[in-house]
Amino acid sequence: MNFSFRTATSNELAIGLRDAREYTLELFECHAAEGLDSAARVPVLPHINPPLWELGRIAWFAEWYILRDAQSSDPVAAQRNSLLTKGDDWFDANTVPHAARWKLELPSRGALKTYCHEVLDRVLDKLGRAKSDAALYPYRLALAHEDMRGEALAQSLQTLGVGAPLQLSRNTMPSWAQGEIRFPGGTIQMGSRRDAGFVFDNEKWEHACYVPAFTMDSTLVSNAQFGDFVEDGGYQKPQYWTSAGRAWLMARERSAPRDWMRDGRRWRIERFGTQVALAPNEPVRHISLYEAQAYCAWAGRRLPTEAEWEYAAQSGHAALRWGDLWEWTCTPFEPYPGFSAGAWREYSEPAFVSHQAVRGASFATRLRLRSPKFRNFCLPGRDDLFIGFRTCAL
Repeated sequence: MNFSFRTATSNELAIGLRDAREYTLELFECHAAEGLDSAARVPVLPHINPPLWELGRIAWFAEWYILRDAQSSDPVAAQRNSLLTKGDDWFDANTVPHAARWKLELPSRGALKTYCHEVLDRVLDKLGRAKSDAALYPYRLALAHEDMRGEALAQSLQTLGVGAPLQLSRNTMPSWAQGEIRFPGGTIQMGSRRDAGFVFDNEKWEHACYVPAFTMDSTLVSNAQFGDFVEDGGYQKPQYWTSAGRAWLMARERSAPRDWMRDGRRWRIERFGTQVALAPNEPVRHISLYEAQAYCAWAGRRLPTEAEWEYAAQSGHAALRWGDLWEWTCTPFEPYPGFSAGAWREYSEPAFVSHQAVRGASFATRLRLRSPKFRNFCLPGRDDLFIGFRTCAL
């Protein structure tokens, strides 16, 4: 069933919440099958969580905003206690630092799965009594959160080299002929309308933005194109890298993208724990902003601005393809005019300026979450995301 979580009805939300929980548990079991459900065997890495903690946090988040009627993420905002005696002590991300999540004495796998089922049952029962569209806001928020964390769990499988569900591990990108599209430019409305249903706080609110004429690739940069940069010694030529990019590169001693391995004169890559031949026509993935910038400098191109990306995505141009991978833009992640934090207070505001605006979606993004208005964001050095880039003419 294809619907947007932003305007989902109560019946659609019930279907979506059940589907999201089933998928969350499937991803969790992929970790558990390799003994990675507890923190003891999971390395402390900056952009993943112990899967058992992630599972509990997802259910706790829904309990917090729906069953406990919290109007914000302030630690004292909940109107009633958690079903778990120490739920807030374990799963409130505002009060449990990332590194501390490996040291918690969490309930067993079975106990947390029981908690997940109990929360979902109660959420669905309460959803059946929701009488207005405004009352659906916390359910839409919880569904979006679980879908986003589901993609994070999929990224964790890739990072840890663990086999993934078939819909992920068998995913192959289509081949295409890349071309350029000339957009005439003009004024667009960036951000979301006040009557658009659910809106993330970083999309508030719709405002006019003038975009000059520009020329953009119709598709993302491919493995073959990026491979030409690699073979030309692009990682060894500092003139293509920003100062921050050079520092990032020196810290990692890279000569090719993450997970690329030479096999004679060809390249192989690792996909969810399995080595496969590098497909030349697929978009290059697991690329940091610094690598994308270096490629652009080498190719005599540039990254699109966030406004250009949204203009193109909303143009309806038949040749433009997006949604296979997240895409870097050259725009720092900043608030729109009139920004105010939403109920999930820490979602956007702490990332302003330090993070980069990322647009699109990936093969691991649920369809109901995809929107040309959705503003993703991440630190410039991250390359664990399912992320690539396209270029624009200078």
